[in-house]
Amino acid sequence: MELHLFDQVAACALCDIIAGRAPSHVVFEDEHTMAFLDHRPLVHGHCLVVPRIHCATLLDLPDIMVQPLFRVAKRLAWAVQEGLGAEGSFLAINTIVSQSVPHLHVHVMPRRRKDGLFSKRMIWQRRPYRGDEEVRRIQEAIRSALHAVVPPQGN
Repeated sequence: MELHLFDQVAACALCDIIAGRAPSHVVFEDEHTMAFLDHRPLVHGHCLVVPRIHCATLLDLPDIMVQPLFRVAKRLAWAVQEGLGAEGSFLAINTIVSQSVPHLHVHVMPRRRKDGLFSKRMIWQRRPYRGDEEVRRIQEAIRSALHAVVPPQGN
């Protein structure tokens, strides 16, 4: 199978971000992936990690791309904790049901005890940023953590 890392779909919002046709607050990018702040965060610092190739769901992701995608998701989970002083992190992937954009994306969110992310009814409230300055401050905190120290490596 020939893999075109930059294959994109014309009507995909995440492909538009990857191609630079739509605005975003990028925190990390490499040849295989891109990570940026969610524009409708559940918690401040909520990021999306996406493969640069268009694939609708995790089930469509070529095996060769699994490791690069999750290597970045793991590193970003560490960076949102370190950069934002969070107690932990939460990662999630929707596959079709509740998937608002048909392009695979891994949600990476900083977590704090009693942050309200989970409730008895599991209704997630979007928490918009107060303005561009807050978005840039959070973006820079995550970027700095990503570049400051390499996170612990598992075996």
